[in-house]
Amino acid sequence: MKSFFVLIFMALASFIGYARADTWTQIACNSTAQCPEDTPCCSQYGMCGTGSYCLGGCDPRYSYNLTACMPQPRMASFTESFSDSSVVLKQTEYLGNASDTDWVYTGYIDSYDDALLLQMPNGSTGTVVSSTKYLWYGKVGATIKSSRDRGVIAAFITFSDVQDEIDYEFLGYNLTFPQNNYYSKGILNYSNTGDFEVSNTFENWHYYEMDWQEDKIIWSVDGKEVRTLERDLTWNSTTDRYDFPSTPSRVQFSLWPGGSTLNGLGTIEWAGGEINWDSEDIQEYGYYYAYVKNVSVETYDLPSFIDLKTTNSSKYHAFLYNSTDGDETNVYLTTKKTWLGSSDATGLDPDNEDEDTTETSAVVMLSGSSTYTSTSVRTKATSAQDPSKNTKGASTSSSSEAYSGGFVQNSKATSSSSPSSTSSSSSGARSQNHNGLVSAVIAACAVAGGLFFTGL
Repeated sequence: MKSFFVLIFMALASFIGYARADTWTQIACNSTAQCPEDTPCCSQYGMCGTGSYCLGGCDPRYSYNLTACMPQPRMASFTESFSDSSVVLKQTEYLGNASDTDWVYTGYIDSYDDALLLQMPNGSTGTVVSSTKYLWYGKVGATIKSSRDRGVIAAFITFSDVQDEIDYEFLGYNLTFPQNNYYSKGILNYSNTGDFEVSNTFENWHYYEMDWQEDKIIWSVDGKEVRTLERDLTWNSTTDRYDFPSTPSRVQFSLWPGGSTLNGLGTIEWAGGEINWDSEDIQEYGYYYAYVKNVSVETYDLPSFIDLKTTNSSKYHAFLYNSTDGDETNVYLTTKKTWLGSSDATGLDPDNEDEDTTETSAVVMLSGSSTYTSTSVRTKATSAQDPSKNTKGASTSSSSEAYSGGFVQNSKATSSSSPSSTSSSSSGARSQNHNGLVSAVIAACAVAGGLFFTGL
């Protein structure tokens, strides 16, 4: 099941209800409708906008043009314990400078038991945590305890701006058989799904790993391989291409209501039925929950078809696309800055320059070809972004608001309480009070329901 697209819909429904509809008309973007120039960026939720719409998740295929989306910060190998939730920055406070933080979130997070606690309060759309940088082949793993009960889904995925995806999905009603999936360009194919047996995913920690190589993907749990996908086996003779994830992707963790009545019948059935907002966890703590800790990322060499004509590849700290085809061969590296000067800026006018600028050119050659991509870039002489730098200090807040772009969730009571909060749960979840969500779901369904999920 395509967990992340369902999450997108739920987040969008919540956001539209929270946004001030009298001051902003939302415009949808998809394969038949590109964004207009005044709101040029197509977010991963299929909506046009500015600001963080132009950052992580901005789809170059459906945006106004290829320059609307900001460059994607390049990831280097790193580890994250997640023992302190302050390393995760609110999405509303992030404008694209990946040196500020390695992670952003919307929804509800906290720290407990030396792990990041993802929460889904009663009636909410849950929580999403995303890396700010992009991995282009590598090995990524995390230690996770999933949530539980019918209709509750936790996920650990890599996801690209053109909707390539590799994932683990944890169904709360089936705690011994997690699923793994892959998708290319957002094309839904149920035959891509696999499952495997482990001990109870709610009660026990397990280390889940995805080894993403150019020619195969290996899923492993607790050091044991559970599935291998060979790229050669994904050839699609109809489209004359490999249906294999192959574009730069962010690392993401989420907790969401697959059993929400806003979802299609097929999705609700896959999730085990309608979610119970009066469950044991909701009654005792006020939310469903999952844990993530000890994240590890090992980046691999750039794809074999790319040949950097430079001795200092670290200068090329970001990715861009040179075609709306969105294929891996359309990705190039650049020295262009990744951040916006304001929440109203876009890639067309990022508003991130000052008077002290120099002009550079990022050139990436394709092996075996005389052609190249050259991008003229104006950069601030006093500001250089190092792709190997992984910053560990970011603030959190007791509240977050609905925001345009990135991960959009209507979150009214993001936790920042101390580890001394009381609990009687064997899994360590803590009781908290959360304000309810008020959302105009009819408007959300009208705008977005048919884009991704009709009939699912």
